Amino acid sequence: MLWILIEKELKSIIKSPKFAATFGVCAVLILLSFFIGIQEYRASVAQYDSAIQLVDQTLSEASNPWQLSHPVYRRPDPMQIFVSGVSYDIGRTSEISKGSDIKIEQSPYSNDPIFAVFRFLDFAFIVHVVLSLLAIVFTYDAVNGERERGTLKLVLSNSVPRAHYLFSKLVGLWIGLTAPILLSMLFGVLLLLIFRIPMQEIAWIKLMSLFGVSVLYYSFFITAALFVSSITRRSSDSFLVLLILWVCLVLIVPRGATMAAEQFVVVPSVADLQSQKDRYTMERSFEGGKILRKVWADREANTASMSEEEKAEYMKNNQARFMEENNATEAASNAKIAEFNRQLNENRRNLQTEQERLAFHLSRFSPASLYKLVAMNLCGTNTSMKTRYEERMYRYREAFIAYQDSELKIWQEKWARQRNTGVVDNTPYEPRGMPRFEPPTEEVTEVFRSSIIDFGLLSIYTIIAFAGAFVAFLRYDVR
Repeated sequence: MLWILIEKELKSIIKSPKFAATFGVCAVLILLSFFIGIQEYRASVAQYDSAIQLVDQTLSEASNPWQLSHPVYRRPDPMQIFVSGVSYDIGRTSEISKGSDIKIEQSPYSNDPIFAVFRFLDFAFIVHVVLSLLAIVFTYDAVNGERERGTLKLVLSNSVPRAHYLFSKLVGLWIGLTAPILLSMLFGVLLLLIFRIPMQEIAWIKLMSLFGVSVLYYSFFITAALFVSSITRRSSDSFLVLLILWVCLVLIVPRGATMAAEQFVVVPSVADLQSQKDRYTMERSFEGGKILRKVWADREANTASMSEEEKAEYMKNNQARFMEENNATEAASNAKIAEFNRQLNENRRNLQTEQERLAFHLSRFSPASLYKLVAMNLCGTNTSMKTRYEERMYRYREAFIAYQDSELKIWQEKWARQRNTGVVDNTPYEPRGMPRFEPPTEEVTEVFRSSIIDFGLLSIYTIIAFAGAFVAFLRYDVR
């Protein structure tokens, strides 16, 4: 009996205009999102490769260690094709040098602000907004629509168990919505293969996981629509209730949670932070200038009683030591500035993390927020993306400064020998063994561990919605 009901439901869905419309919308939007994402990824890779080549060329042409300062770039990830997340909002590059702080700048939206207005059309957006709405359109009249047409009373008059009837409705509606999405996804994967997107094994696992959580997400709206359809008498009423519910869950709750978190946890602005950094840098520069002036005064006092020849000889013999002392003073000042900047950035990042945690906790009352969080976590385009890159850039900056200091010491020793011996070494400078910046990576276990709670909550919401639909349908008046 159950399979007969499911078969009947599937035939009814396939013959309905809603199925054809859903298939067309899903095919067009999902394929379009894959194509646009692929084109944007390939353009980002081309820009990244050009930038890396330019940096390598500039470094190879450096004539001394002072010219080794260079920018590092954030490498594009194929997973941004499916969930752009914050990948287009944060910057792409940061300067690496002694006198500069780590600051990721030049986001794609800063170069092309029109995309910031309309945003990118990715797979997560289609599932998050479009498919959830289609699930409601597909299901809003599943029960009360049958009552209005008189078919519900007719079917249940044949001793059909209500549980079987409701389950057949759920399975039929779920298959009717999943089939177009699955076919569209398969065509999207074909596009990935045609354009030879470098998808590693872990990337395919993440993509399949993303599809699984997407199915669970719109399954919630199917079960929620079944519940609302089972507690209302008219299909027009259920559609209105579901539309209000959709607006609240998809649009209002996530934004309201963010606004509430902003009120409870105040994070200083970037402008305030930069003002403090600039003020401290000026203070340390002034202090360093005073120290250097005092050192030069002491040196002048030591050579005051010397003749010009003795003074020149003294300066020549102690030139290397003087330069080392000056460099030590400058290095100490730069270290203080770097430590101050690091503490400011860390304090702001801690407040930002606390604010984000509160906003995410409040937003978890919405399945739409849960899906967005899981999708971004799976694809590595969540809000921690910027933190991961900044931490890796800080570590690289420390290694680079240590390398540059060692190169400067060798260069100064070479320059001092030339002054003392008068023999000029025309060997061009060539940096060797310079550390290379490696983008941060995430462990697969860590990615799934960070998503398991949200996935579990989304599953619980779906089960609760179906349980509500089951109880409501058992008590539903078919008259």
